[in-house]
Amino acid sequence: MANDADEPEAGIYAAMDLLGQRWILRVIWELEPGPLGFLELRRRMGNCSSSMLADRLATLTQVGLVDKHLDKSYELTPGRGTELGAVLENLWQWADANATRLTGALRSEAGENARRRR
Repeated sequence: MANDADEPEAGIYAAMDLLGQRWILRVIWELEPGPLGFLELRRRMGNCSSSMLADRLATLTQVGLVDKHLDKSYELTPGRGTELGAVLENLWQWADANATRLTGALRSEAGENARRRR
């Protein structure tokens, strides 16, 4: 029996599972410019609860994307973390270039879903 990690798609599936968790990408986005303390990061995260943020930071630390420093600030790790931050920069540029189409499609989908519920 083959190990899931031996499958050719295992890496991308694991990445999508991780990055698809609520708030994960936002934490990475906020840390991309540089280290932040927990309270400042929490402030920037809007309506993300402190416990959810702590959970997401623990997950990102466990997988080696974020480091927690002695002064209790958080930072993307050199290598894996900063590489992913750069990927998000590219995604931001793509999203910015396609903002009108993306937001229009999402509004249209939301309206269609509301009509279906009636």
